[in-house]
Amino acid sequence: MAKKRSREADGATEAPTPDKMVEDSDSSDDDDFDMVNVEFEWFNFDSEIDFHGTKSLLRQLLDVDATLFDISGLADLILSQPTIGSTVKVDGKGTDAYAFLTALNLHEHREKKPLADLTKYISEKAKSNEALAGIPDLLSSGKQVGLVLSERLINMPSEISPPMYSMLIDEIEAAVEDKEPYEFSHYLIISKTYHEIESKLDVEERKRKKGRQESTLFYFHPEDEVLQKYAAAYGSYDFTKIDEAIADSKRAFQDMGVMPRGFMILIEASKFADAAKAIGEYLSPPV
Repeated sequence: MAKKRSREADGATEAPTPDKMVEDSDSSDDDDFDMVNVEFEWFNFDSEIDFHGTKSLLRQLLDVDATLFDISGLADLILSQPTIGSTVKVDGKGTDAYAFLTALNLHEHREKKPLADLTKYISEKAKSNEALAGIPDLLSSGKQVGLVLSERLINMPSEISPPMYSMLIDEIEAAVEDKEPYEFSHYLIISKTYHEIESKLDVEERKRKKGRQESTLFYFHPEDEVLQKYAAAYGSYDFTKIDEAIADSKRAFQDMGVMPRGFMILIEASKFADAAKAIGEYLSPPV
């Protein structure tokens, strides 16, 4: 577990001691895989280093709908609050992030177009799912809602998530003590899920197989399954620009394609720390 990132008087923070986690690599003669140690380091956002890496991860998070937004503007907004949230890297501070987590105050930044456009999009998508129906009213109520944005490269281990959430809570508590605008009433996490769909390729072969079964929901971020247990509301929504042809281009299996969907989780601020603790219990690597 990474140590708590200290918050100094000038607003700077220390990077924690690097964590060592074990990942699978290429096959070996005995067990079909080798074990390799990779050092993951947590850093504050740095506007001179992290712009392009943050943009890339934001595009991945918003998937095909990323083109609907000013991704550069969103990245700039994230980088403008370096003491809130963190990046994860493997080759030192000067490299692109492999993962990030942050929280933006939707009310505080409501007049900034990049975030205003995203907020409008979230409201419209929430209206498409009855389970999310209360979110548009909350976003227009003037309450302090923290938008949690988190993404990592596909092959990053989920075990990096618990320290990121733990540090985020510590940083927000410190910011509130400093009278900064992070005293949230709710946290709204934007994420993604996916389900498998039949490919449009080899149609005749598909017809000879069994009929379609009910699709299963899968999580890109395993921690989302934990977070939703603490949620006031959660649910999926279709991307504006998605269709089955796009899903077919992301095939993960011979007979099936992958259809991603947006996913949001609304958690009351009073339950967020417990939710983060539960992520740690679920995902922390064994000792």
